[in-house]
Amino acid sequence: MAQQELKRDLANRHVQLIAIGGTIGTGLFLGSGKAIQLAGPSIIFAYLIVGIAIFFVMRALGELLLSKAGYQSFTDIAEDYLGPRAAFVTGWTYWFCWIMTAMADVIAVGVYVKYWFDIPQWIPAVICIVILLALNLLTVKSFGELEFWFALIKVVTILLLIAIGVILLVIGFKTDTGTVTVKNIWGHGGWFPNGITGFLLSFQMVVFAYVGVELVGVSAAETSNPEKNIPSAINKIPLRILFFYVGALIALLCINPWTGLNPSESPFVKTFSLVGIPIAAGIINFVVLTSAASACNSGMFSTSRILYNLSKKDQAPSRFAKLNKNHVPSNALFISTFVLSVGALLSKLIPEQAFGIVTTISAICFIWVWGVVLICHLRYKKKQPQLHAESKFKAPFTPFINYVVLTLFAIILVIMLFAEATRPALLLTPLWFVLLFTLHASRSRKEKGNKVLVKNQQSTDA
Repeated sequence: MAQQELKRDLANRHVQLIAIGGTIGTGLFLGSGKAIQLAGPSIIFAYLIVGIAIFFVMRALGELLLSKAGYQSFTDIAEDYLGPRAAFVTGWTYWFCWIMTAMADVIAVGVYVKYWFDIPQWIPAVICIVILLALNLLTVKSFGELEFWFALIKVVTILLLIAIGVILLVIGFKTDTGTVTVKNIWGHGGWFPNGITGFLLSFQMVVFAYVGVELVGVSAAETSNPEKNIPSAINKIPLRILFFYVGALIALLCINPWTGLNPSESPFVKTFSLVGIPIAAGIINFVVLTSAASACNSGMFSTSRILYNLSKKDQAPSRFAKLNKNHVPSNALFISTFVLSVGALLSKLIPEQAFGIVTTISAICFIWVWGVVLICHLRYKKKQPQLHAESKFKAPFTPFINYVVLTLFAIILVIMLFAEATRPALLLTPLWFVLLFTLHASRSRKEKGNKVLVKNQQSTDA
């Protein structure tokens, strides 16, 4: 039935802006403050390294998605190349990834609103969740349109920041912290003021800054021309990384030395306030607020589609595959929204620690998903050499680069184990995987038992 299929209502401009929205979010606007405190100016290198790694993950994902017309999610790919157990674990983990990310975003909404109103963080978080839920219950086109405008706001903000940075550099503008100069980047302790340790410890937050870049893959099921739109969006990722991340960070550090940034505040708000425009800080706070809302909106979209696909594959309750009259998986959307609302509860219970905990768990789970993509690509190249040879969107430098990126991910996890701030979340996250493997084993035993019962019944009837 037509009603039981997702509609391909996302146009090219929607997909392109969803890809941009996926690469600019709370991790950059808020999380970069903490990362800068840890690494100092070397944070620029950390963003470059992780950004390059993510690009190769996306190229592998792009080739896999376009290798078979029926692929709609990570679970489809994992099932073909790693089996049903890996598909089950990866599908539910990707759902959990976005739940954690959306939690971080609603927590950030509360932090930003406190800039204007001295109210508990959880109140604006709840209001944000309710509004975005209502919008997501409309057509997928409305989601694309909302993301389009949210992403435009982010892009304009960073363009403005970079432009202002260039102008201030040229005129030698003086702020409360000194003259705007390129030397501000390395002039306060060098490139590695906190040593190699601080540089390595920043990688967790840097990884979180990139979560969501693969959303262009999740949206493949609902784009009107995936063969054209997906490669186009993926190939533009390097330019976006250089411009929106590295460019923005260089502008920030030229205007404001890294030592003058507060890790608990948005460095963007702080930097614009130094420029001397009275309303600048308030405007930028509004921008980063919309950025957090945008990322939460993406979280609602992706988690509902993941549950929909899991249900269609009988890996989740069948009611999650039900679509409303707007072809939106409303039941899946409701349950995902209910779970991510725990973020608002965390804002109330542990407002100071909440953001750090959920971003760490999110980064760990995304590393799992990205790792699965790379491993699937290795298996695809080995099992389907003909498809790889005929691919019009081959991932470059494979299989060598797959192993390099997988090694980098493993190193980042080890770093998290030795970092006091991330160790508790890293040690707790494996419980999620134990739960999933246990559930899958239980489901498999039940299915085998049902097959035996059916076979015995058939034998008796015969």
